[in-house]
Amino acid sequence: MLRISVESNGEICLKGRFDATQVQEATEMFDRVLTTTVVDFGELEYISSAGLSVLLKTQKRLMHDGHELIIKNPNKHIREIFKYAGFDLLFKIE
Repeated sequence: MLRISVESNGEICLKGRFDATQVQEATEMFDRVLTTTVVDFGELEYISSAGLSVLLKTQKRLMHDGHELIIKNPNKHIREIFKYAGFDLLFKIE
């Protein structure tokens, strides 16, 4: 189960597991992102290739307009997934 919330500062917080069962809800949320946005992974336990796809699609769209997603607080496992997938070269990770 994935819970997505938007903080008062505009930061998107992900909590739980981001997998194929959550793609529709996540896509609807990320399609509304129009400017550089921080995505807090602090409480994200897992991300699948389907979740990565949603982020990549959003990143490509934002980069076209000079913006980006900034990934914050990924756990060690997710950080390794980003590195193996080459996403550490596409996303700013804090």
